[in-house]
Amino acid sequence: MMLGRAIARNVTAYLFMLPWLLGLLVFTLGPMLSSLYLSFTRFELLQPSEWIGLENFREIFFEDDRFRQSLKVTFFFVVVSVPLKLAFALLVAVILNRSLKGIGLYRSVFYLPSLIGGSVAVSVMWRQIFGEAGVVNSFLKWFGIEGPIWISHPDYAIYTLIALATWQFGSSMVIFLAGLKQIPEHLYEASAIDGAGKFQQFFRITLPMLSPVMFFNLVMQMIGGFMVFTQGYIVTRGGPLDSTLFYSIYLYEKGFTYFQMGYASALAWVLLVIIGFFTALLFLSSKFWVYYEAGSEKT
Repeated sequence: MMLGRAIARNVTAYLFMLPWLLGLLVFTLGPMLSSLYLSFTRFELLQPSEWIGLENFREIFFEDDRFRQSLKVTFFFVVVSVPLKLAFALLVAVILNRSLKGIGLYRSVFYLPSLIGGSVAVSVMWRQIFGEAGVVNSFLKWFGIEGPIWISHPDYAIYTLIALATWQFGSSMVIFLAGLKQIPEHLYEASAIDGAGKFQQFFRITLPMLSPVMFFNLVMQMIGGFMVFTQGYIVTRGGPLDSTLFYSIYLYEKGFTYFQMGYASALAWVLLVIIGFFTALLFLSSKFWVYYEAGSEKT
């Protein structure tokens, strides 16, 4: 009797899980396996696929200069934008971690750019801000400075996108705020009695106690940085002179502009390996700097 009830409960649970399992198989695992197969073929969408083995990967690593350029641009974007975004997010979170009148409004205002930040409309707005007659150049003219066309200059275009990414720090800020709320107040009280100042408290208490939250934000923002697409595609279209050719934009061009779906699939799997490698590195390094209060040492 008890066994029958256990089986019935399991069947009920699996029935509730069935829509999710079907979605996983049809919309995630199925396309991934199909993409893996296509990465070993020459498939140009309107023609039958042709098995070519590792030819796509050989061409990517040894012949494709734009692949190397897209990697260079993407790595630079991740290395610069992610620390800047996290630094701004932490700074604003510390400032807003107070019980003041109307503090909820200020938090909402700072979070708003992240809420709408990935939209096409914001990217178009950013394009106008850094255009020839945009807000930035109009502001510089007040001081007699003739600004360049930021998004059309190969030396400056990437920095406009880094500024856009940094401006969208709201989601990381909210997570930092949640982490700050979890730090026991008695730690600050005890350190103040021992004569610790605000800076000492920040580096000796706040940062170590926030390290798990910092680790989470770092992993998520790094992955998002490698996959950035909308901002670069709308604002600069990968130009000028491929100076903002993000990896995802190049992948998109190969798949949906030149219809080289097999080659694009190979690029996608290379990106997956790159993201997996750097994510694994972060997890391996976390034991040296991420502190969990429940444990007696860093883990």
